[in-house]
Amino acid sequence: MRPYAEGTSVPVEKSKGEIERLLSQAGAESVMSGTMPGRAVIAFEVRGRRIRFDLPLPAKEAFAERKVRGYYRTATTEQQATAWEQACRQRWRALLLVIRAKLESSASGIETLEEAFLAQIVVAGGATVGSQIIPRLNEACQTGNLPPLLGAGSAS
Repeated sequence: MRPYAEGTSVPVEKSKGEIERLLSQAGAESVMSGTMPGRAVIAFEVRGRRIRFDLPLPAKEAFAERKVRGYYRTATTEQQATAWEQACRQRWRALLLVIRAKLESSASGIETLEEAFLAQIVVAGGATVGSQIIPRLNEACQTGNLPPLLGAGSAS
């Protein structure tokens, strides 16, 4: 499957602005964003919940080679920068899509805000629920220590 917005020309700043407007329309009281090498962060507070997305960004070095007619060639500095910028634009567009979908799911009553953003909800100490739960979930899956798919209490 090809990444969403793989060939987008929308600048990162425009995607950030769209995310901030979307969050404002959804009633977010506070919104902040920032970047550092290898990652960007969007955090906001809505309905008493603090939510944070840590957006992994590729390293520029990851684009040192490019594929030309099936062969890998060393990329020029300009080609490397262009490919890296494209990858960053794609990630920001994808993040906008994810946040929009989660807000819509919540607004439509498909799931609660907490259910939609569960992995990104910030808990005491600054960690997210996902960073706390996912390692335990992975361990349960690897050991096979899971309940039956249609276990007690499930809808029939």
